[in-house]
Amino acid sequence: MTETTTTLSKPESLHQWLMSDRPSSRRQAALGRAYGGCRTFARNRLALVGLLIVLALVLVALFADLLAPYSAYVGDLRTTRLLPPSSAHWFGTDDQGRDILSRLIQGSRITLFVVVLVAVLAAPIGLLVGTVAGYAGGLVDATLMRITDIFLAFPRLILALAFVAALGPGIENAVIAIAITSWPPYARLARAETLTIRQTDYIAAVQLLGASPWRIVLRHIMPLCVSSVIVRVTLDMAGIILTAAGLGFLGLGAQPPMPEWGAMIANGRLYVLDQWWVAAAPGAAIFIVSLAFNLLGDGLRDALDPKAAQ
Repeated sequence: MTETTTTLSKPESLHQWLMSDRPSSRRQAALGRAYGGCRTFARNRLALVGLLIVLALVLVALFADLLAPYSAYVGDLRTTRLLPPSSAHWFGTDDQGRDILSRLIQGSRITLFVVVLVAVLAAPIGLLVGTVAGYAGGLVDATLMRITDIFLAFPRLILALAFVAALGPGIENAVIAIAITSWPPYARLARAETLTIRQTDYIAAVQLLGASPWRIVLRHIMPLCVSSVIVRVTLDMAGIILTAAGLGFLGLGAQPPMPEWGAMIANGRLYVLDQWWVAAAPGAAIFIVSLAFNLLGDGLRDALDPKAAQ
């Protein structure tokens, strides 16, 4: 009986240790925040659905060569051109006789490549610009924010089109163009949070200890802004995917015969009335993945928002 009681009490004691209002160490505080965030996220069923879809996208991209039943680049014009969905070709075939399902599976790699690279490039730039502007103030703040306003004055897709037209068509140039047009919202968000953080007693104490402005920004302000930027990046993933698909649709993104979803829709628009599956399949893929990232971002916003913590 004693062993059973001890066994049952261990999870309860661990829960109390993680959820303590007065953590005894930085490690306990960090683990407690992570545990509370995971519990909040787990209560959001739609966010879990979004997470599962995103994880499925990652797995499909990693094992695309094993999952694709046919070649994504080679088809048979004589026997498999524009076939409707069937047991042999679940999503049908396109005008080149290529299996659409195989092209969707291979195209998931391109989608994940664009999303990850844009997030890696744009988020740090926006975070750095916003925290520096918010902490420095004065002329530095005015200059950086006016540059940000110039980028925000143009629709993202139109500005991306201008950069891709200057750089030349291609998936790499499309990633660079999308990253250039994606950082301003992150800069605005980071600046707004920095304006609040720099007035706290915590930052005043660090200044009294003699820390340099760069150390304060990099070591003390940026980490406090990261959670909000992560949430905003996750919510922007759908916009990034749609922008990349728009560039591919216009022929400025991934070039044929790469199985990029936007380019597949552009190819299928010629047959949308009679062979609807050619454009419908990649369109549905874009819709599902974009919705998944929105659901995931909504759950992360609830989990990472300190004001929502109970």
